[in-house]
Amino acid sequence: MNRLAEFSPFSRPSSRAAGFIMATLGAVLFSAKAIVVKFTYRYGIDAVTLIAFRMLFAMPFFAAVAWAQSRRAARGEIVRLTPKERLQVCVLGLLGYYLSSFLDFLGLRYVTASLERLILFLSPSLVVLLSAFWFKRPIERRQWMAMVLSYAGVVLVFAHDLSFGGSEVFLGSLFVFGSAASYSVYLICSGELVKRIGATRLVAYAMTVSCVACIVQFFAVHPPSMLIQPAGVYGYSVIHATLNTVVPVFMLMWAVALIGAPTASLLGMVGPVSVLFLASWFLHEPITVWQMAGTVLVLAGVFALMGRAAPAKRGEARPER
Repeated sequence: MNRLAEFSPFSRPSSRAAGFIMATLGAVLFSAKAIVVKFTYRYGIDAVTLIAFRMLFAMPFFAAVAWAQSRRAARGEIVRLTPKERLQVCVLGLLGYYLSSFLDFLGLRYVTASLERLILFLSPSLVVLLSAFWFKRPIERRQWMAMVLSYAGVVLVFAHDLSFGGSEVFLGSLFVFGSAASYSVYLICSGELVKRIGATRLVAYAMTVSCVACIVQFFAVHPPSMLIQPAGVYGYSVIHATLNTVVPVFMLMWAVALIGAPTASLLGMVGPVSVLFLASWFLHEPITVWQMAGTVLVLAGVFALMGRAAPAKRGEARPER
């Protein structure tokens, strides 16, 4: 039996390797979203249309998972949601995915893809600050140091980009920071709920709510004729919905199941580094010493914040946006 287990394709070493690959690739695909958004904006569409098309193509996948989860609950295989929990899921979907994504896409009109990703990586430090404010949790010296490093890195890149983009960079950075803050509130508020209903069900339900909200917003702002767009908009939207949204969400879930949430989260730091080089390759954004130094500081801050954190229970990871 031991010899069979040793050569099994599902043995522990191969499972860990698969977890590392999925966590890393998922982080790169999530971060590459900024590149696809920049390409789509070249067709002259607004943020409302962009996010609506993304969610329109992603909704069938999340709705299918949500339906499967609801059937399991109906059969008694998993706990049913109470009316209060249904309301919480709706609020979290609007806050963590709808509002956060909308502000992020607004910001990408004005800032570089590299700066956008660095600002979004302030979420862990914002969670620490908001938790200290709401729950009166003391902030450790290590956490202060991590936040100083992270914010110093963002300010470094922001100051560099501001000298070239002026007020537009400032406005875009505010939108992206608002996105990071919104997502941080989602992370804090979803903590207890995800322990009860599970990450898969919470993500499927919350994303479905977000998809519906984005589509409703589109029809509230634009006439149905705006659904007619150039072929490139449809193509990039399909890529955005699948490769940059659905696929990495489930990759992260599977990675957490194989290697645990702390390791998967640390591998997520590959994201801002990958965007730096992807933006240079696809968008011809220059890689400057300021950007490299800022990226190193932000990653050092995130690593310091997470490196000695208490291990999270499996299944408690939160997907990126």
